[in-house]
Amino acid sequence: MQAQGAENVKLRREVEELTLLFEISQTLDGSLDLRDVMGPVLTAMSKHMGMLRGTITLLNRETGEIMIEAAHGLSAKQRERGRYALGEGVTGKVVQTGRPAVVPHIQDEPTFLDRTGARAEMDKRDISFICVPIKLGNETVGALSADRLFAAVVDLDEDVRVLQVIASMIAQAVRLRQQALEEQERLREENLRLNQTLKDRFQPANIIGKSKAMQIVYDLIAQVSPSNTTVLIRGESGTGKELVAHAIHFNSFRSSKPFIKVNCAALPESVIESELFGHEKGAFTGAVNMRKGRFELADGGTLFLDEVGDLSPATQVKLLRVIQEREFERVGGTSTIKTDVRVIAATNRGLEELIDKAQFRQDLYYRLNVFPIHVPPLRERGTDILLLANYFAEKYSKENHKAIRRISTPAIDMLMSYHWPGNVRELENCIERAVLLSTDEVIHGHHLPPTLQTAEHSGTMHQGSLESTLENVERELIIEALKNSRGNKAKAARLLGITERLMGLRVRKYGIDPRRFRTRT
Repeated sequence: MQAQGAENVKLRREVEELTLLFEISQTLDGSLDLRDVMGPVLTAMSKHMGMLRGTITLLNRETGEIMIEAAHGLSAKQRERGRYALGEGVTGKVVQTGRPAVVPHIQDEPTFLDRTGARAEMDKRDISFICVPIKLGNETVGALSADRLFAAVVDLDEDVRVLQVIASMIAQAVRLRQQALEEQERLREENLRLNQTLKDRFQPANIIGKSKAMQIVYDLIAQVSPSNTTVLIRGESGTGKELVAHAIHFNSFRSSKPFIKVNCAALPESVIESELFGHEKGAFTGAVNMRKGRFELADGGTLFLDEVGDLSPATQVKLLRVIQEREFERVGGTSTIKTDVRVIAATNRGLEELIDKAQFRQDLYYRLNVFPIHVPPLRERGTDILLLANYFAEKYSKENHKAIRRISTPAIDMLMSYHWPGNVRELENCIERAVLLSTDEVIHGHHLPPTLQTAEHSGTMHQGSLESTLENVERELIIEALKNSRGNKAKAARLLGITERLMGLRVRKYGIDPRRFRTRT
């Protein structure tokens, strides 16, 4: 009779086990998303195994942290507390070793942490804990655990076997989940890379600047580059309008085609039409051969008309026609030539004022001013001045086989306070000159042009160019000495060959705080 009862118990257990595994199999087949299946799997285990609580924990391979991904019988706060390091607690040990663990009475197991606090109100002598690894090949990616009431009739080893079967079934879903997460991370990184590429793309290496004003320019370049839209670049002389035109061309679908530049101000009126549209043989004295114009040479690409405000009225008429009709005739020719050219124009002149004076055609203005881009003057790009200065210092150091290591503080102050009427071009010339003058791998204030040092040009309060220059040099030498002595006035005085008293007088005169040069340890 007793044997018959044991056989019936065994049979019922096998039926429950098969029912459980079938239900879990159906659940896992129902979705590829691990988040959709983990909860129902644990619910089925509770139903068919008498499980009080159950968790599925996964290992974050990046951080090494083990976290509860799904749980049955735990609150949200309890789940959040269930975090373990590799080797920490029973769960951490299972994930670390890849071997299952059975704790008949959790009260008697010192490594059982109850990190979640879910068993706080229960007699821990009555609770058994089973934990098995979830493996993908030889790699342990997480763990499946279960709480159940201890009973003599309960075969914990049999529970371990069933949990191992379930864990192997879950592993496939875990693999797909990990692949999805890794793919998401890959796509996130790829998106960041592409965004950075786009940022670099629309901020070419030959355009230096990170100021807010220049960021607006980069955004406009990014917006207009993919189109065929005519662009009018406006700005003072020396701001870098040609660089912007280059950026638009080389970031457009025309980038593999020619980029042709015409400086409208540099060509006399007698030859400008021939340069733009070409000429036939014998069209005028000296036209011994047929010559293609810039519009023909730029076919399929971009034509950059620099200083377009200097074009003659007659040339303006012909330019208007070619922009509107996409066709023209060579000088002295009768054949109409079709052209596919994107026009980018630039000017430092006020075209609106020229229109008022009848010196520039209004209809041409509207044709050119479809997408205006204003390149800010250097005085509106304060944060870019030092960036540009360092760039030019490095550039001309290489060209002249010199090793300029830095720009001195007084020199920086002079660069930052100057109004730069010649903009970036003027700054570049100043730094090139300073590099050539430097003899100690440092650009000092006295290496900069006098225009940066006199009251008339810099707007400083010093009276007299000689006085101001001498004071700038003296101030710079004192600062350099204080830097080298780390703010020690006595040592700085010795370096300069003056008394400590005289050093104190000069420090007070120029408002220099030696403490700013002290090195904190």
